[in-house]
Amino acid sequence: MSDTDVNKVLDAVRDVDFPAGKDELLDAARRADAPEGVVKALRGIPPEEYQNREEVARSVRVPPDSDLGHSPGQRGEQARRGGRPGQSQYLRDVPKPPVEEEQERGRER
Repeated sequence: MSDTDVNKVLDAVRDVDFPAGKDELLDAARRADAPEGVVKALRGIPPEEYQNREEVARSVRVPPDSDLGHSPGQRGEQARRGGRPGQSQYLRDVPKPPVEEEQERGRER
């Protein structure tokens, strides 16, 4: 599921008429040629009737930092670095690695 986030899931079901069930959401994602990670995320939601896209967003399981924009380098540093007791690994503040910062500066030019 690493290639998906809530926005991709919601984009895949944008044409659904709500209320809609899990099967309708899955069918819509397949018709939209959604990535396999999106379909997999929708397969994991409870088989309920969803009233709107917000309910779908709350039900779908995606990586906790999917909307934080962390790079693989940052996630690795978060795993290596200790945090405060009880703090989730993905919430640890880490800077971008120097290589990624240099690449971004090169793209901005």
